[in-house]
Amino acid sequence: MTDPQPTGPFEWTQEPWGRALRCTRLPVPHLFTSRDVTLRGDETEWTAVAESLGVSTDRLRLLKQVHGTTVVTARRGDVLSSARPEADIIITNDPSIAIGVRTADCAAILLYDRAKNAVGAAHAGWRGTAANAARAVVRGMEKEFGTKPEDLIAAIGPLLGQCCGEVGPDVVDAFRAGGADAPSIGRWFTPGTGDRSWLDLEGANVDQLKAAGLDPRTIFASGLCTKTEQHRFHSYRAHGSNAGRLLAAIRCG
Repeated sequence: MTDPQPTGPFEWTQEPWGRALRCTRLPVPHLFTSRDVTLRGDETEWTAVAESLGVSTDRLRLLKQVHGTTVVTARRGDVLSSARPEADIIITNDPSIAIGVRTADCAAILLYDRAKNAVGAAHAGWRGTAANAARAVVRGMEKEFGTKPEDLIAAIGPLLGQCCGEVGPDVVDAFRAGGADAPSIGRWFTPGTGDRSWLDLEGANVDQLKAAGLDPRTIFASGLCTKTEQHRFHSYRAHGSNAGRLLAAIRCG
């Protein structure tokens, strides 16, 4: 199987469990998994992926994702619980754990604070993006760790591209309700047939990270569409309810 070529400083690596995508500008352990693992309950898969991050499975902190913008903080020294809190954003300054979010067409954003050695992971589908999850994770790191946006490096993994991201007028309305102005709507949505539009989910999240104060030169996106490259990635649009999940995870250096 030929790996699709990402844009920017992303590269494929071979792990014991299969192929992983990494951003070479993120100088801490992290990864975006591929379709080589399903990650829907197989403990063996989870153990193998956690080992690629340098942790055991009980040190990989995940969430019960609900398409919102709630931020969960895993602080250094906290007693870890096996329960997954309902949230879509998790941040930490504890190098002994890895944090992650799961996707199957949605955007996964990984962040690293070079000054404070803190990290964040955000799950942003169209609902989360309409509610500006990118801003929420940056503000959460500012509040908890004293992060300055200009110290952040961001990597956005494979997601449903504009080429395949057909949405209805309710999605456009949700972005307007979330505060998106007319120029942003014009950039992020391309008119389709009838009342349908094509959503540039990647572009929207890049713009929102810039608006949150990140240096555009430290925002990197893979440019890969999960549906177009469904042989390599899990995609809900392509595989429906049988779709597996992609994991985007990161750990402090």
